[in-house]
Amino acid sequence: MILNKDKALKIADFLLQIKAVKLQPSEPFTWASGWKSPIYCDNRKTLSYPKIRTAIRQTFAEQIESKYTNIDVIVGVATGGIAIGALVAEEMGLPFIYVRSAAKGHGLGNQVEGAYSEGQRAVVIEDLISTGGSSLKAVEALREAKINVLGLAAIFTYGFNQAVENFENANCEFFTLSDYDHLIEQAESTNYISESDVASLQEWKVSPENWKQ
Repeated sequence: MILNKDKALKIADFLLQIKAVKLQPSEPFTWASGWKSPIYCDNRKTLSYPKIRTAIRQTFAEQIESKYTNIDVIVGVATGGIAIGALVAEEMGLPFIYVRSAAKGHGLGNQVEGAYSEGQRAVVIEDLISTGGSSLKAVEALREAKINVLGLAAIFTYGFNQAVENFENANCEFFTLSDYDHLIEQAESTNYISESDVASLQEWKVSPENWKQ
């Protein structure tokens, strides 16, 4: 879900400018799943650009505050959501914790790291949503720790139906600052891609496992 179209286009433009997102329909990438993909996304690059990371953290804070009240803590998902989550927490003047992909194998064996209390109201921060699997594992870990997850916010999503279904099944609402549709719209309007590329890029979103260039 996108909360603000103008902001979604602006964030998409930032991601394209710094090549945090690359679109190559004629020279597709191969994902770990084996899927051929015309897009590659690495939102960690946003941290290297002060103006852009500031815009992202401020947009997160604005949109979180417009959607939720009485937030106790901001949570980052390891690893991509840790740095941006900490920046958002700083912007909002809130405590910050993070969730590991699995419980630590030594010491205290924590999966949720930082100071928190049962019943606290949390918003989770991610850098990217594909199918939603890793994000929802983090949500599950927080719920097991008896933290009240209000929702999850991410910089970007590919917009797969599978992700929407997974979040619905987990009873966890989410929104993103930008998404694949706004990215394609921005890329086309700035001549980053040609008009002939758009159909192929849209076909990939509908059926990424079967897409052929």
